[in-house]
Amino acid sequence: MIGFPRNLFEGRRYAVVGLGRAGIAALRALSAMGAIVTGWDDAAFARDAMLREGFSIQDPTPDLTELDALVLAPGIPHRLPAPHRIAAAALEVGCPILTDAELLYQAVRRAGSRARFAGITGTNGKSTTTALLAHILAEAGIPHAAGANLGPAALSLRRLPDDGIYVLEMSSYMLERLATLRFDAACMLNLSTDHLDRHGDMAGYAAAKREIFARQRDTDVAYIGIDDPWSREMAASLPRARTLSALGPADIWVEHGMLRDRTGAIADLARARALPGAHNAQNAAAAAALALCLGAPRERVAHALSTFPGLAHRQELVGEQDGVRFVNDSKGTNADAAARALACYDRLVWIAGGIGKEGGIAPLAPYFPRIARALLIGRDAPAFAATLREAGVPHDIAGTLDDAVPAAFRAARETDTPVVLLSPAAASFDQFTGFEARGERFRTLVAELQATSEGVR
Repeated sequence: MIGFPRNLFEGRRYAVVGLGRAGIAALRALSAMGAIVTGWDDAAFARDAMLREGFSIQDPTPDLTELDALVLAPGIPHRLPAPHRIAAAALEVGCPILTDAELLYQAVRRAGSRARFAGITGTNGKSTTTALLAHILAEAGIPHAAGANLGPAALSLRRLPDDGIYVLEMSSYMLERLATLRFDAACMLNLSTDHLDRHGDMAGYAAAKREIFARQRDTDVAYIGIDDPWSREMAASLPRARTLSALGPADIWVEHGMLRDRTGAIADLARARALPGAHNAQNAAAAAALALCLGAPRERVAHALSTFPGLAHRQELVGEQDGVRFVNDSKGTNADAAARALACYDRLVWIAGGIGKEGGIAPLAPYFPRIARALLIGRDAPAFAATLREAGVPHDIAGTLDDAVPAAFRAARETDTPVVLLSPAAASFDQFTGFEARGERFRTLVAELQATSEGVR
């Protein structure tokens, strides 16, 4: 692991369960820092890949009492809806269950670095806000490393000097597995219905998100968005928290397109082309608020907002043909995220569907009048179709993204609609390995469509 002593965790014992992106990084990093590490994954191909790298791969259940911690991949449940058998065994014998971000924090402190930690969570917008904060810090010349739920896994990040800042996107799955990590600056953006299978209900979900503020001291910074009821309730229950809003006055807020705080204007968001819509105004407010607290000069914050390139699969313009723009918002995996995208366009052809979340697309009814036609894909296309049929929205079940893209292009030309938006309001795992794969396929299909259209001219 870059910059960390090879004996930092010497004599400590860990088991890493779930050998995906975060698990593989944890296995490699802990081993490189001198720990005794065993890895495990229920999938044989994942076990075999790490065996070929020379790691110890075995079911840790018989030795859980000998471990300092079980490092459990975020996607593997340890309580609800049903604990993984190894997690259940760990809970029974009192073995700590941690996430990789916790061990990064422990490694940084054991190595003697006083680098600060900035944490960002929320139902939507946390990836953009994390990347935007990292971009601002880069523009300000502040040493930093960004990752965790977004981008590089936490334990693949390098050791930073005392003046460095770790910018970590934290999911609710990660936040419920912390023990000592304290964020010098933390933000909870928003809350809407999501992951209720893992947290039981909205109260449980909100409690997990609130963990980003756990262990903070009075000198630390806590920001909470107040543009939804659950977040306002959280802010009211944490009096030391500062507030942010895209809709009205707060400690930092957006008014007529201008980002402001109590000191005055910060930046004109009309110049931030990669940050369209009210949801991105909230993201900009959050990133700017944290950056200012972490020492970024105001003028660098304003400049960085205007130069931010945006993120793949988040309102990403991937092509334009015959006056029709194709926008990839594959990260829109729930209705609230899709609403943020739909709100940015007066008229559009919408590609949606996959594995729907609780409530389906019914909450998107206020945006239905903007939809010239919807093309539905994936497992829950029939359920989405039923909702649209009841609302009188023109739609077709395309089934697959490969069929939906050309159909959407035809519909856009026939109705003189300027935008085709992929914002599925659903998870992707019925047809893809993740939202990234879905977005990349959309990009490829748009490129093929452009090539075909050019060829017939």
